[in-house]
Amino acid sequence: MAQTDTQSAAKTGADTSKAQFISMGCRLNIAESEHMRSLAPDDENLVVINSCAVTNEAVRQTRQIVRKTRRANPQARIVVTGCAAQIHPDMFRDMPETDLVLGNADKFTATNFLSDNDNEKARVSDIMAVQQTAPHLATAFAAHARAFVEVQNGCDHRCTFCIIPYGRGNSRSVPAGSVIDTIQQLVDRGYLEVVLTGVDVTSYGHDLPGTPNLGHLVERILKHVPNLQRLRLSSLDGVEVDDRLFELITGDERIMPHIHLSLQSGDDMILKRMKRRHSRDEAIKLVARIKAQRPDIAIGADLIAGFPTETEEMHANNLSIIDECDVVHGHIFPFSPRDGTPAARMPQLDRSLIKQRAAQMRERTEKRAQDWRTGLIGSRLQVLIEKDGRHGHAENFAKIEMDKKYQPGTILSARALKVVGNIIKAEQR
Repeated sequence: MAQTDTQSAAKTGADTSKAQFISMGCRLNIAESEHMRSLAPDDENLVVINSCAVTNEAVRQTRQIVRKTRRANPQARIVVTGCAAQIHPDMFRDMPETDLVLGNADKFTATNFLSDNDNEKARVSDIMAVQQTAPHLATAFAAHARAFVEVQNGCDHRCTFCIIPYGRGNSRSVPAGSVIDTIQQLVDRGYLEVVLTGVDVTSYGHDLPGTPNLGHLVERILKHVPNLQRLRLSSLDGVEVDDRLFELITGDERIMPHIHLSLQSGDDMILKRMKRRHSRDEAIKLVARIKAQRPDIAIGADLIAGFPTETEEMHANNLSIIDECDVVHGHIFPFSPRDGTPAARMPQLDRSLIKQRAAQMRERTEKRAQDWRTGLIGSRLQVLIEKDGRHGHAENFAKIEMDKKYQPGTILSARALKVVGNIIKAEQR
């Protein structure tokens, strides 16, 4: 889903551009769009589309947004960047609506946005040649009360369904000192919650001196930024949740009671064919251990429906792991074959069957989520108010709508009153 952001930053002293940024896909893209905002020229006709390539549908939506943007603003200078631009530069260069294509390693050079050379419509460097990730000292988060901080980029694993390593390159980490400095600056500017983002966050640190890991990083953040109130972790690979990280997640109240696991499937054979590194049983046991120590924690998960060779029995295992892992924040993806990946060469399921299975999984996830929301009625929640002053997220990432407007960026103690759709209505208490 695209996240369009044309608002001005609410934080004092933030540098923003009048350019419009459209961020698609992951939280990492949101963080990177904010960094690009600080680099881009102050040009209201500039539109930067930070694309996603996780599925064929994401690429299709990017093309659709490019065309829609051109129709809405014929005078705009349209720059397409992000993973879809990195993986398919020719596709976007050849679109008449596009003025410039920038690769993922090229979008953080300010002068690249200024190129008017028609013979150089695409600037896309070899992402696999990138050896390190510089800290992105984002200066504004115009659409969010939360700040997103990139701590890692790229991925060294080659899951059979995934094209993202070819858009992001190999795994590389931001040194802990730079991460801490960035977070301290954000806290000094008034941000109460920081989200750590990356492509494969739990692989953090293997490329740094001393090979620290994510647990080391989180420990140092909590120690050296004592006035940070809320720290939220992005998508985690459960196989890399070691004892240090486990103890922090379950024992430190400043880490939000909400984790998102990269499960992908609930069937062991499909996990093997995906080249995932965990088993179904390991995932279930990890969640059980976490919930035994911190019962209020909310579990999110990525799950793929209709992976090649998936039988009805395998699909049933995919459905049941939603219940076994108590998934209340589910991201369900119908399998989409990506050219160049091994899974695209495996025996494919009929598209209608894939859609049917994805719908069943979404229904199962939503049923569990609604039961969870209903169970929160009457409880007290700490709600971070978003920029519209009315909506926000609780510690467990439940979506909240307050009874009236409050100061954006503040944390309120609220009582959950009722559930309407996927939102909990609440009042300050």
